[in-house]
Amino acid sequence: MEEASFSTTEYALENQLVGSLQVRVAVICGLIQMCDGYDVGSIGWSVPLLTRAWHLAPSAFALAFLWSNIGLMAGALLAGPIGDRIGRKPLLMISVTVYGIASLASALSPSLEFLAGTRFLTGAGIAGGFAGTVAMIGDYSPKRRRAMMTMLTLAGAPLGGFVGGQLVAFLLSKGADWPIIFIIGGVFPLVLLAIMAVWLPESPRFLVVRTDLAPRQRALLRSLEIIPSAADANAVDVARSDTIRMLFGEGFALQTTLLWVIFFCGILNLFLFIFWLPEVLHLLGLTPAQSVFATSLYTLGGVLAALYLGWMIDRFGARALSVHFAVGIVFILAIALVAMPYFVLLIVLLLAGVTVVGSQTGSGAASGKLYPARMRTSGYGFAAGFGRLGGIVAAPLGGLLLACGLPPAYVFLSACLFAAIASVAIASLPLPGGQAIANPYQFARWYGRSKRRGPGSDTSAS
Repeated sequence: MEEASFSTTEYALENQLVGSLQVRVAVICGLIQMCDGYDVGSIGWSVPLLTRAWHLAPSAFALAFLWSNIGLMAGALLAGPIGDRIGRKPLLMISVTVYGIASLASALSPSLEFLAGTRFLTGAGIAGGFAGTVAMIGDYSPKRRRAMMTMLTLAGAPLGGFVGGQLVAFLLSKGADWPIIFIIGGVFPLVLLAIMAVWLPESPRFLVVRTDLAPRQRALLRSLEIIPSAADANAVDVARSDTIRMLFGEGFALQTTLLWVIFFCGILNLFLFIFWLPEVLHLLGLTPAQSVFATSLYTLGGVLAALYLGWMIDRFGARALSVHFAVGIVFILAIALVAMPYFVLLIVLLLAGVTVVGSQTGSGAASGKLYPARMRTSGYGFAAGFGRLGGIVAAPLGGLLLACGLPPAYVFLSACLFAAIASVAIASLPLPGGQAIANPYQFARWYGRSKRRGPGSDTSAS
């Protein structure tokens, strides 16, 4: 009886229709993702102004870069247990609050050490928000469209970097000083916090297990064709044990290890370009204005990938993302080895962004599809936390390669190796393409096999 109840509840969630509720959740999660994209760029945008204001060498700001990445790693690791045991919405509310307040505090920084401390907190906050949005959108998307909806949501991050960069450039050109960068970074999430409080619902899986539902929450579940009951509370797929232990148990050890490798390589490549592309382009002869514009196209490419890559992952599984990583190697090689006219370089940088940034975003979409709901936040959060080690490595790696006397563009040749490793690792993931599950009884059979055999048994839904 319990299996039938579980199958009915989970069948409704895994096969829900995409309507106004799902779109609303996706839009709010996308706005949270925009905070991440803005945060990644904000410290870099402020450094040229702060070097003059504080009379420091640019290299001194490696301290702020380091603590920002450590904060991102810490936040990602803490987010999993919170989001899987307490709830998606509390995690998102806490994360956005911490990020917004810490960003406003950055605008008041009297010293580099103070700034490094606030950057640690902003990193921790935004990492929790990043993991929470992956889990939340996974709970509000049907299985057959989960990667596509996750990919569209995650595209908010590169969009935030692109739009935020254009806004900051405009304000600085009008005479604004460096605090405005962090003020925007603080005000936007705090306004977003009010929107989340009113319009962002909790995950339906967490609502089912509650006994004190408000009429509005019951109506939400009814719209998903779920009628809460005592049987549902015991049958819904939420975490009831240590989610960290589950990542390497229940047959998930291989995919967890592979996903950590993929995130490390993908984030290393992502930050290698973010940290060093403007300077490399400047060393190649571009003006600062040309370098900033070219770099913004690279970021924009990650948004364009969301238009098709999520659908491809849903349709073709791991093969699509593996090929996408491999294609990126072609454009990385072109940037590193081929002297191109400026217009051609812009096109190649855009395509590199589509494949490099897009592939890393696609990895997040894949993690939302790989893990069941009970460990979705932990699965993504720990992969992202380990991957942030790649971001920490990216800054000194680029500097070391330049210090070796290599031609500037050769810095990016190392990215080819990491893209190749990620491509092979993603091809090894048990991530099949999937269609809708035909009926609750088929779902029950699929769920029983997945519990006994682990994630690789999900092929029956294809």
